[in-house]
Amino acid sequence: MTDTASPPLPAVSPREERIGMLLVFLSALMWSFGGTIARFIHVDDSWTVVFWRSAWAVAFLVAFMVWRDGWRGTLRLFRDMGMPGLGVAFCFATASTSFIVALAYTTVANILLMQAGVPLLAALLAWLLFRERVSQATWIAIAAVIAGVAIMVSESLGGAVSPIGDGLALLIAVMFSFATVITRRFSHVRMVPATCLGALVAGIFAAARATEFAVSARDMGFLFAFGVINLGVGLAFFAMGARLVPAAIAALLGTFEPILGPIWVWLVHSEVPSVRTIIGGAVVVTALLVHIGLEFKRQARPARPGITGLPSPN
Repeated sequence: MTDTASPPLPAVSPREERIGMLLVFLSALMWSFGGTIARFIHVDDSWTVVFWRSAWAVAFLVAFMVWRDGWRGTLRLFRDMGMPGLGVAFCFATASTSFIVALAYTTVANILLMQAGVPLLAALLAWLLFRERVSQATWIAIAAVIAGVAIMVSESLGGAVSPIGDGLALLIAVMFSFATVITRRFSHVRMVPATCLGALVAGIFAAARATEFAVSARDMGFLFAFGVINLGVGLAFFAMGARLVPAAIAALLGTFEPILGPIWVWLVHSEVPSVRTIIGGAVVVTALLVHIGLEFKRQARPARPGITGLPSPN
C-alpha cells in the first residue's frame, strides 16, 4: 500500500485555489437539489431510498473514474488511497446514514443549524491537528454564517428536543468536518474512490434494513437523479476541490447547500420561505460573497514568499 504519511501541505497556485473554490461551490450546488428531488419521490421506506440513491451514486463514480483513469487506474486509485481514503469513506458513510436516522427524531431545521457549525469545526480541527492557519477574516465569516443560519431556522427550534436526533445531527457535522480536513491535509491522495466507497458502505447498510427494493419507473427516474446528480456529482466535485483550498474555506463554501436548498423548493414546489429564512440567507450569502471577494483580492497581490503560500525562491 502506498505510504500516506502526512506530508507538508503542497504549494497551491492562486489559479488552482480558485478552481478548488469553484468545485467546492459546485458540490454544494449539487447537494442543494436534494430536498427538491426528494419531494418527487413517493417511496414509503426511507432505507429503500438510501439504497437506490447510494447505488446510483456508486455507479456514476465508478464510471467517472474508469472514464478518466481506465480500469487499471481506477483499481490503483482504490489501492493507493490508504488510511486517509478509508477515513473519508467512513466519514461520508456515517454522515449520510445518520442523516436518514436523524430525520426520524428531529427537524430538518435542527440538522441545518448543526451544519452551520461545520466551518467552525473544520477550522478548529485543521488548526488543532495540523496547525493550518485560519485568518481573522475567515473567523469573522464563519461567525456571520452561523448567525445567518441560526436566524433561518430559529422559527423551528421551539419543538420538542430529541437528544438522539440532535446528537446524530451533531455527528453529521463532525463527520463532514473531519472529511474536509482529511481531504485538504492529504491532498496528494485522490479522494473520489473514497467517496465512492463511502456511498457503497451506506448502500450496503441501507440494504440490510430496507423492507423492499421494488419502486415504480417514475420513482426510479428521480432516484437516478438523486443518486447521480445530487450525491455522485456532488461528491466528485467536493473530492476534487477540497484538496485545493484551506479546510475552513471549503467548509464555508459548503454552507451554500442549506441556503440554496430552500430556494429550489420554493421555485419548484411553491413552498414560500419565511421572512427569517430570507433574512438569514441574505446574511450568509453576503458573508460568503464578501469573504470570497477578499480572497480573490488577496490572491491578486504580488506573491510574497511565506505569505501567499507560494514556495520561497532558492
